[in-house]
Amino acid sequence: MNGKHIGWIVLLLIGLVAPFVVYPVLVMKILCFALFACAFNLLLGYTGLLSFGHAAFLGSAGYICGYAMQGLGLSPELGLLAGSAGAAVLGFIFGSLAIRRAGIYFAMITLALAQLVFFLALQFPFTGGEDGMQGIPRGRLFGLIDLADTMNMYFFVLAVFLFGFWVIDRAIDSPFGQVLKAIRENEPRAISLGYDVDRYKLLAFVLSAGIAGLAGALKTLLFGFATLTDVHWHTSGEVVLMTLLGGMGTVMGPIVGAGVIVTLQTELADKLGSLVTVVMGGLFVFCVLVFRRGIVGESVALYRRMIGERMR
Repeated sequence: MNGKHIGWIVLLLIGLVAPFVVYPVLVMKILCFALFACAFNLLLGYTGLLSFGHAAFLGSAGYICGYAMQGLGLSPELGLLAGSAGAAVLGFIFGSLAIRRAGIYFAMITLALAQLVFFLALQFPFTGGEDGMQGIPRGRLFGLIDLADTMNMYFFVLAVFLFGFWVIDRAIDSPFGQVLKAIRENEPRAISLGYDVDRYKLLAFVLSAGIAGLAGALKTLLFGFATLTDVHWHTSGEVVLMTLLGGMGTVMGPIVGAGVIVTLQTELADKLGSLVTVVMGGLFVFCVLVFRRGIVGESVALYRRMIGERMR
């Protein structure tokens, strides 16, 4: 049994025990944002593409899922599929336009396109404008399991999260993932080896957008509403913070980062109000100065140093 298998077992055990120790809704919110951060990390940590518009996929999938369930009367699983597919299509459009540029230009294009989605969400009648979509039912999973029950909903969220995380993990370890890492490290060399770099970037972008959409649809199903906050640029900034804090380019880093950020926001919101953003900013600065590889990245580096010293 290798380290990855042990990590999966630990992750599963924590997921099974967590709702009996911590408020289940908080854990479900963390899982939704952890999946969102993992999807973003696939693009930034493994492909080297910084997107400032990933909230567009999270929020648009939430609106699509909400409309599918509330307006069309679809079941929860079909609502999730509709939201994920819609986000993937939007990701294809975004990616086709953005991958023509690199660096800060790529980031600014994704931000501009995401702002277009924000204003469309503000204007479209079915989104509810500034009020958002309210009263979205959880429904019955496969027509059998009532998701209105908190524990049923929790284990459904956990299952969806594990599925999305497994897809990302498989993509990273596949030949496709190795090419993405090569593009991140040295794009001209990857081109010289004969790889169609733009095609791989676009595939990574679509996969990242689709899984981010799955997280957004799941979040809408959990809370029963979709608002403009989900498509706002601030949410795109938060997922960057989650990824960097946990450890960019590490498998578990985004999960840890999402857990820290969501927990702090929840615990400090009533005490500090709008000053929570100041705390988040200070945390980001501290992370950049002290934990440049993130919590998981620094922990792994420390462990390797300790092992190296013992081997001497």
